[in-house]
Amino acid sequence: MTDRILNIIGGGMAGSEAAWQAANMGVKVVIHEMRPKVETFAHRTGDLAEMVCSNSFRSDDSEQNAVGLLHWEMRQAGGIIMEMADKHALPAGGALAVDRDPFAQSVTAKLTAHPDISVSYEPIEALPESGDWIIATGPLTSPGLAEAIAAETGQDALAFFDAIAPIIYFDTINMEKAWFQSRYDKGETEEDRTAYLNCPMDKDTYEAFIDRLLEAEKTEFKPGETAGYFDGCLPIEVMAERGRETLRYGPMKPVGLTNPHQPTIKAHAIVQLRRDNALGTLFNIVGFQTKMKYGAQKEVLRMIPGLENAEFARLGGIHRNTFINSPTLLDGQMRLKSKPHLRFAGQITGVEGYVESAAMGLLAGRYAAAEILGRELSVPEPTTAMGALVTHITGGADAKTFQPMNVNFGLFPPVVDAKTGRKNRTTRYKMYTDRAKEAWTRWLENARLDAA
Repeated sequence: MTDRILNIIGGGMAGSEAAWQAANMGVKVVIHEMRPKVETFAHRTGDLAEMVCSNSFRSDDSEQNAVGLLHWEMRQAGGIIMEMADKHALPAGGALAVDRDPFAQSVTAKLTAHPDISVSYEPIEALPESGDWIIATGPLTSPGLAEAIAAETGQDALAFFDAIAPIIYFDTINMEKAWFQSRYDKGETEEDRTAYLNCPMDKDTYEAFIDRLLEAEKTEFKPGETAGYFDGCLPIEVMAERGRETLRYGPMKPVGLTNPHQPTIKAHAIVQLRRDNALGTLFNIVGFQTKMKYGAQKEVLRMIPGLENAEFARLGGIHRNTFINSPTLLDGQMRLKSKPHLRFAGQITGVEGYVESAAMGLLAGRYAAAEILGRELSVPEPTTAMGALVTHITGGADAKTFQPMNVNFGLFPPVVDAKTGRKNRTTRYKMYTDRAKEAWTRWLENARLDAA
């Protein structure tokens, strides 16, 4: 056991996973979390790993989907985030949705019970000059620390805006108009096949909805701020501004669903809601992140058939996300080149999504612990989901156009002899995931937590 302590700033997905991995390698860890002493716009509690936007970890298909593959890799590595997500999973038709409050409470309880992990609830507003540190402050980095990072890197931190979807009380939804069904009845169980609640729109209703959405009063930006949205999390009104049909081909697409109330009538558009807690008392509107002001939100969303009398457990909102230009600033071990005692992890590095953030925390925690213990730890092969993602943010991306990125097969080296084209996609993706699983298994064997 070494006397050196790993300090982690931020107790979100990345910080929590980093702490778990490092502590299980035999390193003492202190998590520095400013909540609940310092509140943020998006958080509601002081729990570690609180989910502030969607409650979905997206696809859990480890053979045909890159994020599902990342789930698999994290499970194989004994990740706490995936363990607790599985423990508190909700039916979601092939995706992994999570009961958010019990999930965060369980992560918090398990971390604080670990003999080598402690938590300090004090904000840190400056870059530490010595010691071993991981900065995993996520998209809502405090202004003081963000300014310190910008001063050290010699450039302003990049930023984009992220919007939160509203959550509705189930007992206020009109089930004479809405129905339960997953798209194309996807899922292995009846719960999965009925995991989503659907609200149909005819053409006139859709057109009126778009009109009102475009007219609605929106949140204004502060002077000097610009709306650099991440395309994977666009507010619905921004999508509507790109074309009146955009929502019908996005979160409101009507394909793969049949209305049992009117089985012979094809809906023009369909709004989906997904269970947000195990009791089934709360549902979030899928893909409906919004920057509409609260009064406008209620008016516009109650235009959706089935939601005429909806009551909201949480309205949507918008907040500023911060990330650094990792390809120019970080080395392959996620260290800040100008101050190698500082590592960065999670969404602040320019990955997007809960799972991707936690995955970068997993790697940063292992890298930091290995260095403290005097061990060599290689970067995972870029043929793995973990390796493809970290390679992208630490040099694979074009620094001039660097933007937040979800894991996807486009980040992986091509499979030799794989046939291209849409009709060969299933076979090709299986080749990617088979190759990745073999490479990740090898990396884990060489990076055992219990290695001397």
